[in-house]
Amino acid sequence: MSPEFDPRRLRSHRWFGPDDLRSFSHRSRAKQLGYSEADFKDRPVIAILNTWSDINPCHGHFRTRAEEVKRGVLQAGGFPVEMPALSLSEPFQKPTTMLYRNLLAMEAEELLRSYPVDGAVLMGGCDKTTPALIMGAASVDLPSVFVPAGPMLRGRWRGSVLGSGTDQWRYWADRQAGVIGDCEWREIEGGIARSAGHCMTMGTASTMTSVAETLGLALPGSASIPAVDSAHSRMAAESGRTVVELVKRDARPSTIVTASSFRNAVVAVLALGGSTNAVIHLIAMAGRFGIELSLDDFDALSRRVPILADVRPSGRHLMEDFAYAGGLTGLLSRLPDLLDLSRPTVAGGTLGDALSGAGVHDDDVIRPREAPLAAEGGIAVLRGNLAPDGCVIKHSAADPKLLRHTGPAVVFADYNDLVARIDSPDTAVNEDSVLVLRSAGPQGGPGMPEWGMLPIPKRLLRRGVRDMVRISDARMSGTSYGTCVLHVAPESSIGGPLALVRDGDPIRLDVPGRRLDLLVDGAELERRRRRWTPAPPRPERGYGALFREHVSQANKGCDFDFLARPGVTDEPEIH
Repeated sequence: MSPEFDPRRLRSHRWFGPDDLRSFSHRSRAKQLGYSEADFKDRPVIAILNTWSDINPCHGHFRTRAEEVKRGVLQAGGFPVEMPALSLSEPFQKPTTMLYRNLLAMEAEELLRSYPVDGAVLMGGCDKTTPALIMGAASVDLPSVFVPAGPMLRGRWRGSVLGSGTDQWRYWADRQAGVIGDCEWREIEGGIARSAGHCMTMGTASTMTSVAETLGLALPGSASIPAVDSAHSRMAAESGRTVVELVKRDARPSTIVTASSFRNAVVAVLALGGSTNAVIHLIAMAGRFGIELSLDDFDALSRRVPILADVRPSGRHLMEDFAYAGGLTGLLSRLPDLLDLSRPTVAGGTLGDALSGAGVHDDDVIRPREAPLAAEGGIAVLRGNLAPDGCVIKHSAADPKLLRHTGPAVVFADYNDLVARIDSPDTAVNEDSVLVLRSAGPQGGPGMPEWGMLPIPKRLLRRGVRDMVRISDARMSGTSYGTCVLHVAPESSIGGPLALVRDGDPIRLDVPGRRLDLLVDGAELERRRRRWTPAPPRPERGYGALFREHVSQANKGCDFDFLARPGVTDEPEIH
């Protein structure tokens, strides 16, 4: 310990330090676990929140990484305590991991609050784990370091490079159109995911770990290290050493993250061509820090921030290429005028310090400012009579000719209706149609599933159609692409305007003008509104009912009202 460090200031000292009956119990039970007093007394106790599970391939290496974090904690004079936390496995959990983001945030907060810990290492990466862990840590405000899972290796098939999600959708469309057969499809299935780690496209996982790094809550350079690279192991151990130093300095998330930190994070998302899901998560995360962040902030910055990352789905390359081209620090080093470089990081310096030695080693992957992938950020916020509280589109991954489009609506009442009728010959649809999906929002889904990349009808795929305008109150995977308008608010299940659309209604999309409008007379819409009745609540009990009754709309971050509200939760008393 450093001479100026007083271990009596440790939060864990309240459990282990006093000469009283309760501390006797705490010390004796620690000894029951095989620890001596020298292991835990007067040392920072570090919780390692590990979201590993046997059914989460994105975190399949976290058992090993947790041991490496422990090594770093011990080297720095801390006492590591690994705690399992809810593992949100994007590929397997139904109806969507988004339904459980807030549950993991609650668990993280209460684990850190209720146990004798002084700091935390947050191990996440698969889409919703990153915002959930940071939301929980922000609310309890103990010194914390985020360890990103890292992207998997690039996929391979017959000499081609495959990107998870993005190429899955592309080749599925080819299979539906008859371009490839079952044999090719099975080969792709076996080659698209080749190692532990999350999606290696610029999906939600890589977008959100990049957010964590930009906010200053993860080590500089950590977000894009491939999961199975030896540098990832070294980063895990360094994160363990770092959190002990944060505890000694009492450097809490609230001392690192400010409104300008979130502005930096939005710049990073836009320059990366990042996932539309980041809009929801960043708004929710900012709320936990007591910071106001809105859709308008995203749109204002989007008009100024160029896309520099030539990474799928907006570009050509994958995260492994991005990491070796310079990673996030390399990309941000090309945007100093758009960032607040004075913001601190968990490493001890500032963002400016982190970027001072950064470089870009491949201009094809991380573009120069004078040759961006796109002059504007990839996410646009639209408003209009169909989305009075806003909606988003990733226009960098859309067909440019559809960014201004007017066409007749083809409406699906819910996801089951979509699956049943999208390929039916009785469904009147052509390439000019606008596909509309209802009942897929925060309450309607429930949980706002990733259904927003509505499938294109087979008969149109066979004619070569690969994109159409699609509108929903759902989300879509960050690995997805197409002219998909998402997060329409308020959602249809609570009577938002999307609930009033009928087959054949003309809808006008104008991305340059930032508008989404239903071209139906206001009096007619009012008549429809008076006749509209909500569907019975679903589910009626359990966590699903809690979610439905307390979740906010997409434009507010989909957090629970009782978690997002300001106020103080008392520390547990020691008896």
